[in-house]
Amino acid sequence: MDILFIILIILASLLLALFVLIQNPKGGGLSSGFSGGANLIGVQRTGDILEKGTWVLIIALMVFCVAINILGPSAGSGNGLGDQIEAPVQTPSLNLNPSATPPATVPTTQTPAAADSTK
Repeated sequence: MDILFIILIILASLLLALFVLIQNPKGGGLSSGFSGGANLIGVQRTGDILEKGTWVLIIALMVFCVAINILGPSAGSGNGLGDQIEAPVQTPSLNLNPSATPPATVPTTQTPAAADSTK
């Protein structure tokens, strides 16, 4: 289900970008220098269709984004962000000074060395 919404969001985003780029610019800005491209689509109704299509795609994109958040995997599994925030903190015991631990003692079985007899 999530994959379907992700695909729909990507499709709506790409179509929205295409519709916005195709539209006839209403104001000046950067498009004032490139007015020759405005004559490619000479039909007056095309602007209305593109504007309505833009609004439809924006609303569809918002609905898909809300739907993926409501119906997402975190809704039923209990592994959402809210559960992670409310979970108690589990701190592991850290040994910050490893040299402070005493080394293991090994019993000695050697006999003391004989005294120096050369004196």
